[in-house]
Amino acid sequence: MESFEKLLEKSTRVHGHICAGQVIGVRMCLLALSLINIDDPKGGDRKKLYVVVEIDRCATDAIQSVTGCSLGKRSMRWLDYGVMAATFVNLETGKAVRVTAMEEARESSKKYCADIPDKYQRQLEAYKIMDEDELFRVQSVQAVISQENMPGRPLKRVQCERCRDWVQDKRDLLIDGEVLCKQCATGRYYIEL
Repeated sequence: MESFEKLLEKSTRVHGHICAGQVIGVRMCLLALSLINIDDPKGGDRKKLYVVVEIDRCATDAIQSVTGCSLGKRSMRWLDYGVMAATFVNLETGKAVRVTAMEEARESSKKYCADIPDKYQRQLEAYKIMDEDELFRVQSVQAVISQENMPGRPLKRVQCERCRDWVQDKRDLLIDGEVLCKQCATGRYYIEL
């Protein structure tokens, strides 16, 4: 595994700028990967690792950068919970941890970098050196991942009976005997022009 500094540099390049979320995401990965015995997430261990992220913020870019997991590879899943947390799973052993960034760390940053007046810069610098137990809450968990959410080829493809879109991996709904995509069943996020 590369050093924290090197991983932060790469993550910052991917994300586009340095921020406290990048520091949180990189440190979160380093901690979690060590706890689930993943040493080479982008190499020899890449097919063993699965990550569930609970927020669509800066730390998620860092997690993707460090782990190599992504939505496109189906090795990362995003759940829109709005929580600065991620669950890291070793698919080979089943060992999993959920790591949550602690809100109290914002205030604790003052005791580490009190001389930095700008709170965002102070947090960024403090998060680099804070003790892990002040920065994160770690829970050993058993991850429940359905087969249709696992990496690999689609398990099933069906055509929506209304719009004719093809739906993969059991994302279709059966409503009154009709096979529908979620958009036809629950509404679209766009308006067709």
